Amino acid sequence: MKKSHGPAFRAAMLDLARCPACRGRAVIKGVFHELPCVQCNASGWVTADTGEVLPLEVLVTQLSIRLQAAEQRLELLSRPAIGVGPEAQYNENNRRGPGATNFTGD
Repeated sequence: MKKSHGPAFRAAMLDLARCPACRGRAVIKGVFHELPCVQCNASGWVTADTGEVLPLEVLVTQLSIRLQAAEQRLELLSRPAIGVGPEAQYNENNRRGPGATNFTGD
C-alpha cells in the first residue's frame, strides 16, 4: 500500500453485502411490530469482507456512488439503438442523390 497524506482524491466503491440479520430489509420483526436493524444501522447493507456496519457518512457516499452507477446503466440501456446493416445505410445521408442529398434507391 502506498503512503499518502490527506484524504483520497476519489471515493472508492466498497464491496457491500446484504445484512445477514435483516436480509437487506433494514428492519427486523419484533413481537408486535418491525424494529430498525441494529447490525446495519437500518440500511440493509454491511461490508462484504468483514460484515461490519458502515459509518453513516461512508454509507451515504457508497449508496450515492451505487445509485449514480445504476442511473448511468439505465441511461445507456434506454438510449435508442443505432441501426446497423441496411437500416443504418437507409437512414443516414450518403450524399449520392441530387444536390448531395440522400439516395435510397427506392
